[in-house]
Amino acid sequence: MTTLRQAPPAAEPAAPAPDDAARPTRKIFFLIVLAVASAILMYPFVWLVSASLKPRDRTFSDPFLPWPTPFRPENYVSVWDAAPMLTWLVNTLVVGVVAALAVTLSSAFVAFGFAYFRFRGRGLLFASVLGTMMLPGAVTLVPTYLIWNSVGLTGTQVPLWAANLFGSAFYIFLLRQFLLGVPRYVFEAARVDGASYLDLFRRIALPLSRPALIIAFVFELKASWFDLMKPLIYLQDPALYTLPRGLKAVVDQFYQGGDPKWEIVLAASVITTLPLIAIFFLGQRYFLQGIATTGQRG
Repeated sequence: MTTLRQAPPAAEPAAPAPDDAARPTRKIFFLIVLAVASAILMYPFVWLVSASLKPRDRTFSDPFLPWPTPFRPENYVSVWDAAPMLTWLVNTLVVGVVAALAVTLSSAFVAFGFAYFRFRGRGLLFASVLGTMMLPGAVTLVPTYLIWNSVGLTGTQVPLWAANLFGSAFYIFLLRQFLLGVPRYVFEAARVDGASYLDLFRRIALPLSRPALIIAFVFELKASWFDLMKPLIYLQDPALYTLPRGLKAVVDQFYQGGDPKWEIVLAASVITTLPLIAIFFLGQRYFLQGIATTGQRG
């Protein structure tokens, strides 16, 4: 007589781990924190846009309202009548692009040398380059002015970008760390095929480090775009002014006349800021990729 075996009881589903159960709560919490932080960081720009669309007597009224009351878009038309904004915008664009290209290419050239070549004292020399980042800009301000004045270039736009031809310690460090992640056999294979050192830099190092190059370009373009100190020192002709220097002249002119037209200044500030926002969004993919990959290299 055969006995029937009783089937084992079905296993009960495992209880969710505490971490899995708390994950949606943590996600919602982080989203709320990010939303609050984004609102705080965006508020100054929202206020700037809102105040630039208000009449003069209400420019600084109701600072916590994101919409202008009453609405006055004519302020942006008045900007072009109050100052040669188009000329200053072109000057800023030319100076910024030239300065960014100069420092990006020169820094990449130096970074390639530190990343590829092996020589005695390389670490000490690289540490000396990084040590220049510790010098405040005020320390070299007067000597730099005396150098440009001795060659007769004060009063021109050359001092605003020519110093970038010698590279920047920060960008050299950034690009060197990126190039250290490129396998060395890639360069050695090109050397076996007869490529020169300049070919290695031009055909391998530059294409492979494009995300880091875009980071350096955008950073320097931003720094040059909003720089006031150097234009304030070297430029005297209004036809050569950049946007920050021109806005400083507009503010001074309004105060001397006893009629500070803040709505005009704020509208001009919005016009100054918008091109950089557009450039960031256009290069955002490369920008974020360059930051992520640079952090994993070296």
